[in-house]
Amino acid sequence: MRVLVTGGAGFVGSHLCARLVKNGDEVLCVDNLFTGRKANIRELLDYDNFEFLRHDVTQPLVVETDWILNLACPASPVHYQADPIKTMKTSVLGALNMLGLAKRVHARILQASTSEVYGNPQVHPQPEEYWGSVNPIGIRSCYDEGKRAAETLFFDYHRQHNVDIKVVRIFNTYGPNMAANDGRVVSNFIMQALRNEDITIYGDGTQTRSFCYVDDLAEGILRMMRSREGFTGPVNLGNPGEFTMLELADLVLELTGSKSRIVYRPLPQDDPTQRKPVIALAKQELGWEPKVALRDGLRETIAYFSRTM
Repeated sequence: MRVLVTGGAGFVGSHLCARLVKNGDEVLCVDNLFTGRKANIRELLDYDNFEFLRHDVTQPLVVETDWILNLACPASPVHYQADPIKTMKTSVLGALNMLGLAKRVHARILQASTSEVYGNPQVHPQPEEYWGSVNPIGIRSCYDEGKRAAETLFFDYHRQHNVDIKVVRIFNTYGPNMAANDGRVVSNFIMQALRNEDITIYGDGTQTRSFCYVDDLAEGILRMMRSREGFTGPVNLGNPGEFTMLELADLVLELTGSKSRIVYRPLPQDDPTQRKPVIALAKQELGWEPKVALRDGLRETIAYFSRTM
């Protein structure tokens, strides 16, 4: 297969590129390196079936490909709030450009959407049928609404132009190749613990998240790309195991042996209090569910950050 991965030098994209390359597929990794890093794909550059192109998906791209995995977009609050207009343009214009390419070359295309489309959910846990509770004018809206608009474009291209689409909604994911400064809770806690700095919990620590190890997520995405024709999704991909922020902090402290203490700060605007996927559809259609326990995944992630400090 010829596979185009946008955002391919990012956290999740780099893992997908590695799996595709080692499977023997021809991979074109496209990234503008706004949040992606060449270090994430350095070992892939030695493979003849891997190519890196520095390109911004807000601009059209003309290539030949069989699959498109559209992951291009800053995904952590620190990064997507740094330039909210750019974030929205990446989601919307990037989707338009990649859908246009998929239409021209008759490629199957996957949109890496997000659990953020559910906003601060009033339904728990969240099934794909839930339409969400999203603030359209808040500081997180550039990402939340950008991803919602991208989903709209995907389904309109499918209905109007018969483009072969796949949509997955990714819940909290962690693992090697995360950026140390991305502001996500797992990387924050691990880096603070390794440096014996205060571990910062926003709110009272009772808000919950579900954490999916990146290897499990990559497997789910590739199974979605190989799924039956006509099955579009959206499909939740995440770990239904639910942990409070305080439980996560305690586990990181245990695994690192850190002397850090836990401190509390005010909860940011529009930060969801609960996040947990219903994955019945992924089990039914993809035969997929997460395999890696949080404790085991955290060990691998801590080892990665320890090596790169």
